[in-house]
Amino acid sequence: MSERPTDAPADVPAEAWSGVHRGPLREGEWVRLVDNKGRKHNFELVAGKRFFSNKGHLDHDDMIGREEGFTLVSSAGGQYLVFRPLLNEFVVSMPRGAAVVYPKDAAQIVALADIYPGARVVEAGAGSGALTCSLLRAVGPWGRVTSFELREEFADVARRNVNQFFSAPEGQTHPAWDLRLGDLKEGLPTLGTDVDRVILDMLDPWNCVDAVADALVPGGIVCAYVATTTQLSRVVETLRVHGGFTEPQPWESLVRDWHVEGLAVRPGHKMIGHTAFLVTARRMAPGEAPPRKTRRPAPGAYGPDYTGPRPADVPALESVQPDLDPARPLDD
Repeated sequence: MSERPTDAPADVPAEAWSGVHRGPLREGEWVRLVDNKGRKHNFELVAGKRFFSNKGHLDHDDMIGREEGFTLVSSAGGQYLVFRPLLNEFVVSMPRGAAVVYPKDAAQIVALADIYPGARVVEAGAGSGALTCSLLRAVGPWGRVTSFELREEFADVARRNVNQFFSAPEGQTHPAWDLRLGDLKEGLPTLGTDVDRVILDMLDPWNCVDAVADALVPGGIVCAYVATTTQLSRVVETLRVHGGFTEPQPWESLVRDWHVEGLAVRPGHKMIGHTAFLVTARRMAPGEAPPRKTRRPAPGAYGPDYTGPRPADVPALESVQPDLDPARPLDD
């Protein structure tokens, strides 16, 4: 085993604002304990304090000063694995106001909305701060994440969670974060600068499309996070009808674990299925429009029951006479 270089820094530089630490566990850090049944416990290390469970107690002092990745035995013989919590572990166990964006979706947003160091990102709303943590880590201390949240109680929860994850000193927060109470449509014009990415985690993202178009730089990306198919349809059609964005790309991701023991290799019994749909589109340059789609919509796609936005080149169904010839082959 190679030894650690003697010139390696003992910890990640504080100015990186990574939310990650190296080296021995310190008082004030959060740790994650996992027992042999997979039950998880997150808490802050405090000198002289004890952690209690149905398997007895553990002294915080027995963890402080040790390198993470060890097993500790409680007073009643329970075994606990001790690590610092990863970002994906922190966000699913942190206190919540609003529902959180799950790690599988946050990863898709960071990758497919191309969030990069130094980017100027706007999100609405902040929720409980789960996605905010991923965005801040991606843009780094030299980027900017502006979060709009309508509800003060949600903003308070998000602020506490973000500050906890990044170990912000008392009275401070991540230098790249600007948390604002208010509506995105009203707040975007007041930023005084163009933005590179806009993430919409809200009930009615279609109502913000005009404001987002005005704020995004050419080539910028809008990403909507919606829960239902009706929301998905409305936001896709609104982006399409606007004319200043590329063809919207909708998708969802599913995560399934696997059971692997010798020859017993099969899908696991638990799966993280539908959490939300994601939609991305890129901003065209001023005065430019994307090429028109050459593939015609499916018959009835914009029929009399459809009441949403309608592309200009798609006629209303009432003006199209269906072919009712019974002699026509069904697969024609």
